[in-house]
Amino acid sequence: MSDRTINQQPHTPHQAGPEQDRHAPHTHAHGSEPDDFAVQIADSVESFVLAVTEVAKGDEPGSAVSLLLLEVSQLLLAGGRLGAIEDVVPEDRFEPDTGPEPDGEQLRERLAELLAPIDVYHEVFDPYGPPEKPNAFRISDDLAGVVSELQHGLTHYREGRVSEALWWWQFSYLSNWGTTCTAVLRALQSLIAHVRLDSPIGAVPDGADTDDDGLTDEQLEQQAGDLMAAELGLHR
Repeated sequence: MSDRTINQQPHTPHQAGPEQDRHAPHTHAHGSEPDDFAVQIADSVESFVLAVTEVAKGDEPGSAVSLLLLEVSQLLLAGGRLGAIEDVVPEDRFEPDTGPEPDGEQLRERLAELLAPIDVYHEVFDPYGPPEKPNAFRISDDLAGVVSELQHGLTHYREGRVSEALWWWQFSYLSNWGTTCTAVLRALQSLIAHVRLDSPIGAVPDGADTDDDGLTDEQLEQQAGDLMAAELGLHR
């Protein structure tokens, strides 16, 4: 069990969401039936986890980027609702133990193989922080990490700890996966825009973490463009 300290509680955003989401601190007694809001969030989370897992199997590589773009967008809608409500107040001071965490390495490896030419992207972590150079990230790493965080909350939800699940999803959205998904969404949208607008994808900057797969920047660019063109049914 982990102690839930005060500074772990997420802060309520200045802007509230839709009227139906704007309620007082969200609470649930253990074992009580989840309300509509909790069910909708849980459905969105489970849908994302299942969809990313299916995409990672690589059965339909031609639609991978489009499907991921759609799923990340829908998850961020659920995250926005979590960010707009008051702080979720769980029943217990200590977070119950959910047991061993799922191993996300296989999911990460499958996504990395599927997205190899376009896996690395660059993003500024905090747009309101001190000026900094863009850092290199991997879509596969990010999505596997998000799935792992969401599954942690799903374990609580499936065992009847509804407020615990909502607290975890809200806290982890504000502290991590909201930012991560926003960055991934920008990368996926940019890929589609580059192809649709016939704008060449730029070469990877020197020093970026690309795991040195033996390809030149020009070859990586060509592969990425070919992958997206094939997915969108375009001819290059």
